Amino acid sequence: MENGLRTPISDKITSITWGQAIQRVGNLNTIALLTFHINYYLKGVLNVFEGGNLEIKDKYSFDMPEITCEADWLSLVDEFLTNAENYILHVEKMDNTLLSQPFVKEEYGTYSRNIEAQIEHSYYHLGQVSLIKKMILESNC
Repeated sequence: MENGLRTPISDKITSITWGQAIQRVGNLNTIALLTFHINYYLKGVLNVFEGGNLEIKDKYSFDMPEITCEADWLSLVDEFLTNAENYILHVEKMDNTLLSQPFVKEEYGTYSRNIEAQIEHSYYHLGQVSLIKKMILESNC
């Protein structure tokens, strides 16, 4: 990440191998799939912040291309970290008057509410990533 911003999620996903990222634990999502899922929403909202349209659909949020090698995993991690940093930078620079404005459509709530939802969503999945990582590391002892 360009500015070296670190988050709990980035710490979790950069400290595992691609094999661990795709390792199944029971019927839980893999760490790679959760990373893709969080990034899917980051990328979609970031597109709006950058003047584009809101083009994401919930039904596609888990449609991750197969991770078949370390390069695939590192590419996903890099994209996630880049999008996370850009998202943070956009929020930091955002004019406070925009926060109370409708986000794309009135029914989607305000920019502020959508930023809060993104944080809540990411931390929800961080909990899953943390538990799955712990289970993987304990099973490999």
